[in-house]
Amino acid sequence: MAETSTLPPEILTRRDRAKAWFESLQTRICAELERLEDEAPPELYPDAPGRFDMRPWTRETGVGGGIGGHLKGRLFEKAGIHTSAATARFSPEMAAQMPGADQDPSYVSASISLIVHPVSPRVPTVHMNTRFLSTAESWFGGGADLTPMLDEQRSQDADDAKLFHAAMQGACDAFDPEWHPRYKAWCDEYFFLPHRNEPRGVGGIFYDRHNTGDFEKDFAFTRAVGEAFLDVYPKIVRHRMNEPWTDADRTEQLVRRGRYVEFNLLYDRGTMFGLRAGGNVETILSSMPPMVAWP
Repeated sequence: MAETSTLPPEILTRRDRAKAWFESLQTRICAELERLEDEAPPELYPDAPGRFDMRPWTRETGVGGGIGGHLKGRLFEKAGIHTSAATARFSPEMAAQMPGADQDPSYVSASISLIVHPVSPRVPTVHMNTRFLSTAESWFGGGADLTPMLDEQRSQDADDAKLFHAAMQGACDAFDPEWHPRYKAWCDEYFFLPHRNEPRGVGGIFYDRHNTGDFEKDFAFTRAVGEAFLDVYPKIVRHRMNEPWTDADRTEQLVRRGRYVEFNLLYDRGTMFGLRAGGNVETILSSMPPMVAWP
């Protein structure tokens, strides 16, 4: 049976605006990654440039679905750029964990989530997601983080890290100079593997339940994060994609990807939320690298 929201019409309008933005951002990021596929030097990437396979899907519970964008290319070994939207109800277990859902478990949501695993060990892996979720309370969440594969690039003082952090700081500072240090620290805390006592990468920003009471400001901030990502990551790729690599670099990359798998399966709240909320398994698990190694 189709579910209808008990939330006010204003909330549904806000969800629809967020959904439209996330889908437009998905289109632009896909196009930019395809341009990078075209630009990749054939002496390092001899195969044909990849193109996104866009796969619509429908939720099995509630109302909604999304568009999964999947790419296997010569520059990007695996990339997933996905959008989703829903009108549904939380299970009693999940409702107990969500603000505003204790009395009425209905909710609406919209999101974009992406992961890019390059072929070259010298080009960092990247992750970004932003989302709007509303129960009786509404908020935005998300962020972006960079994961260089080689130890020589994993310093906070490395060029790629500094460029990425500057982009995220610019997105934050346009709204509140206190947000970047707070959300950078939250990212460092969140993307950490306790069982290995090490960070997943060089960080970025992470925020959740972001609600200043001004929807337009918060929505503009979330859009700014998306724009900052679209600007900075292609710059990093273009800077690194012409650099040759060794077999030892590739081995180091595959081992580092193993850490990525460990985090996503053991600690990532987004993975757990998507699976428990009836999301699309194919898109949720597309964050997994195509090849990994454990020493």
